[in-house]
Amino acid sequence: MGAPDMKKGPNTVLMIWLLVVLGGFLWNAALFAAPLLRHEEPFVSAFVYAAFSPVCHQLPERSFSIHGSPLAVCGRCLGIYLGFSAGTILYPFLRRFSRPLLPATSIFVLASLPIGLDTAGNFLGLWASPIGLRLAAGLIWGSVLPFYLITGLYEVRQLLGGKFRLKSPGETK
Repeated sequence: MGAPDMKKGPNTVLMIWLLVVLGGFLWNAALFAAPLLRHEEPFVSAFVYAAFSPVCHQLPERSFSIHGSPLAVCGRCLGIYLGFSAGTILYPFLRRFSRPLLPATSIFVLASLPIGLDTAGNFLGLWASPIGLRLAAGLIWGSVLPFYLITGLYEVRQLLGGKFRLKSPGETK
């Protein structure tokens, strides 16, 4: 495989990062907009709740509320999304905008343990976690995801942008 054009690498990562920051902001804004718009714009509010229903059970007793209406997702999902945004904001302080590398797999595994154990324990009926614990588990897991997503998006961009040349079968260089 050919080497990527490193001159454009930092700019590409910066653009991807900015898009992920913007996307995370809009996503989180929608979570809070659903209950805030419930009385003034019920159609918009219902649309936002419906848009999030495929990714979250939206049980009111497991969700934080604003003005008596639940957010568009449960506490655990809220933690994932807020953690994702926090991790995205921290990205440039922990990684450079040069060609990104995936963090060690052990980081992903360790960050996945709290949410995995909490979810499994709740699903199996071993315990019922309070909403704060669900939020914390989501925050931990969500905070590492941008480091994998931004790297993955960079690699896809490089591949689609013709920065890598795939070898044909039998080709050595």
